[in-house]
Amino acid sequence: MVYISRTRDPAFYFNASPETILLAKRLRNYMTACEKILWDRLRRKNIRGVKFRRQHPISFYIADFYCHEARLVIEVDGQIHKRRKHIDHDKNRTAEMDRYDIKVIRVTNEEIKYHVVNVMQKIRREIQERLKSLK
Repeated sequence: MVYISRTRDPAFYFNASPETILLAKRLRNYMTACEKILWDRLRRKNIRGVKFRRQHPISFYIADFYCHEARLVIEVDGQIHKRRKHIDHDKNRTAEMDRYDIKVIRVTNEEIKYHVVNVMQKIRREIQERLKSLK
C-alpha cells in the first residue's frame, strides 16, 4: 500500500487508488518541457496565493496541475491530444472532473511556448472566478 500522509485523506485524492497515487508520484519526475515552464510559474503560491500541485490524482485520472482551493485543473496538451482516441479520453476525463465540481482548463504546448503570459492571465482570471463562486 502507498503511504498517504496524515494530512491527506482519500477524499483529497477523490478516492484515487493507491496505485494511481503511486503513479502520480512517479510522473512528477517525468514532466515535459512545457509542463516545467508552467510549473515554474504556478509553484510557491505565485498566483493569487493559491497552491498548485503537479501530477495530482483525482479519482482514476492524474491531473497535470491541480489547485484544491479553487477546484481547478490545468491540463497541458501536446500533439497527441489531437488524435481521436485522446480527444474521447479527454472528454471522459473532463466529465469525471465535472462530477467533483472541478473546472478543467486546457492549454497547448504552443500556447505555453509562445504565449505563456496569456496563459497565465487566463489562469489568474479563472482562479479569481472560481474562488468567488466557491465561497
